[in-house]
Amino acid sequence: MAERAIPDRLRRSADFSRVQAGGRRVRGAHLQAVHAPSPTPQARCGFAVSRKVGNAVVRNRVKRWLREAVRAENSSLPRRAFDVVLIARPSAATAGYLALRAEVRDLFSRVG
Repeated sequence: MAERAIPDRLRRSADFSRVQAGGRRVRGAHLQAVHAPSPTPQARCGFAVSRKVGNAVVRNRVKRWLREAVRAENSSLPRRAFDVVLIARPSAATAGYLALRAEVRDLFSRVG
């Protein structure tokens, strides 16, 4: 079985700060996407899940759902060099994986 490509992730605090300070925002029901041009030649994605979403168990579950949704919707990710930060709203904890995946697809199409 062929392995799905995993897009590069934003990991450094400086990258998150740069995107959130100078990026454009696209809002959804459970997520918000902030995107800015990337200094690298490929699109990268990062996740921000605050304590407002829930305790550590809930936040980690939401992050796992988001990572898998981005992996599954990799074809919807903008092909241009963009850095995207997905910010989870508190309602993301009760939304479920399928709702978050659909919203990630929608946000990526609006970003690209």
